[in-house]
This record gives sequence, structure tokens and C-alpha cells, in this order.
Amino acid sequence: MNEVANFIATSVRLAAPTLLAGLGLVFSERAGIVNIGTEGLMLIGALAGVMGSLYTGNVWLGTLIAILITVLFAAVFAFFTVIIKADQTVIGTGLNLLASGLTITINRAVFGANTSPPKIDTFKTISLPVLSDIPYLGKMFFQHKIPIYLAFLLVPLAQFMMFRSNTGLKVRSVGENPKACDTVGINVAKARFLAILYSGVMAGFAGAFVSMGQLSFFTEGMIAGGGFIALAAVVFGNYTPVGVMLASLVFGASNSLMYRLQTLATGVPSQFPLMIPYIITIVSLCFVSRKSNKPAGSAIPYIKE
Repeated sequence: MNEVANFIATSVRLAAPTLLAGLGLVFSERAGIVNIGTEGLMLIGALAGVMGSLYTGNVWLGTLIAILITVLFAAVFAFFTVIIKADQTVIGTGLNLLASGLTITINRAVFGANTSPPKIDTFKTISLPVLSDIPYLGKMFFQHKIPIYLAFLLVPLAQFMMFRSNTGLKVRSVGENPKACDTVGINVAKARFLAILYSGVMAGFAGAFVSMGQLSFFTEGMIAGGGFIALAAVVFGNYTPVGVMLASLVFGASNSLMYRLQTLATGVPSQFPLMIPYIITIVSLCFVSRKSNKPAGSAIPYIKE
């Protein structure tokens, strides 16, 4: 039973970055924006968080710095895709390449290529009173770091905002029929721009958690496809916050299984367990992509007539 509890606890922990990024992406996707640059935004957030924590001595100030810097890059993406009407895939790919090169350059310039990681303030595990003492369940769900609790607490709030508020109605409307929205006076460009900025906030938070919650340092390329998995979680979750949470838990479990297999003497080549999260991502998308609730205006720039 302890093994099961450990597996579930690890799955929840590994699901958090995907969930955080996915809760931002679900709004930008619903607004008609496909931000494949999320991988790059998370990478920028990871480095900015470490540097912010190092120089301020506070993990939360580091996280705030990570979010602010990531939002700046998200604004650049929004400018080109919403204002200039550039192709979203091209700009997103460019953002990923820029983030990869930029983080490598800054990391080596500031910390050096062969030096040991600096000591920084990181997120600490918080055991919830009473709840953490429940046998097995306490270990699985109530002995985690604050960003993990926040990620899951944000799900019902995001679900309410998406389907029970005027803001969510506008977001969904500009993704489905931007021309009709423009006709009734909704500013399509503004709605999409703000949705992208929000996805930048969540991507920055997710990246900062990876470098200061799951680890305590930055390594080059450390997101390792996490941004793309967050995109897959949105599709797999049928473009709803609750669905994103469930998909994130599935991908978190696949990562937990990967680490578990690496510790066992199974005789399986070491490269195979590393493939598991990506195989599950591809297979799941094959099953759900045909039935997904993809917005009609997804990835289509709106040009006002």
C-alpha cells in the first residue's frame, strides 16, 4: 500500500507543472490562439525564477520575477499573432528557438558552463494539519508544496470563469466566431491578447515551479517537452479546466511510472522508460482528437473587414 501511496503522490507532484500551464492554455486556446511557444515560455520562467530567487533570496519574489518576464515574452507573441496577424505556429516555433538559445546563453554567462548550481530559496513541502495525518491519503494528497495545492485549487475557479462568467463567455465567443463578436461590439484583439498574457502568467509559474519546486536549480532544456504536453492536456481534456486536470494527472502518472521503471532491474533498455510519457501523449491524442471540442476559429487570425 505504501508503494501505491508513493506512486500517487509522485503522480500528483509531477502533474502540477502541466496543470498550471494547461490552465493558462485552456483560455488562450478557447480564444482561438494555439500557443505552441508555451515550451519556450516555461523555459524562460524556469531560468528567471532561479535568478530571481538567487538575487532576492525569496522563492516567491523569484516566482513573481519569472511571471513578469514570461509575460513580456507572451506579449511579444501576442503582438505578432494578434496585432500583426502572423502565423501562430511560426511565431510559436520561433519563440521556442529563441527561448532555448537565450536561456543557454544567459545561464552560461551568469553561472558558467561547468560550475555547480548556486544555492537558492526553493518551495518547501507543507503538510496540511490533520489531513496530512490520514493514513495513506495524507501522504498522497496533503503533503505537497504550495504551488501544487494552488494548481488544483485553481481548477474550480477556472471552470467557473470559463463557463459561468461574462469573461469566459467572451473568451469562448471570440474563439468560435470572432466576426459575430466584433459585430456586437466585443473587442476580439483585446480578448485574445489578454488570454495570451494570462497563459504567459501560468506558463511562467509552471516553469518556476519546475526549477524551484521539483528541482533547486536550472539546467538547459529542463522543460523537456513539458509545454507540448500541456498543449496535449488541453486537447485531451476537451478544452475544459476540469478536463485539463484529469489529463495532467494521466500524464503525471506516466512520468511517475517512468521514474519507477528506471529504478527497477527489468532488463528493459534505459531509453524505453523515458519514452513512456510521450507515447501516452501521442496515443491519447489519437483517440480524442477527432472528438475534441476545438474552437471553430482556432489558429485563424481575425482580420476586421
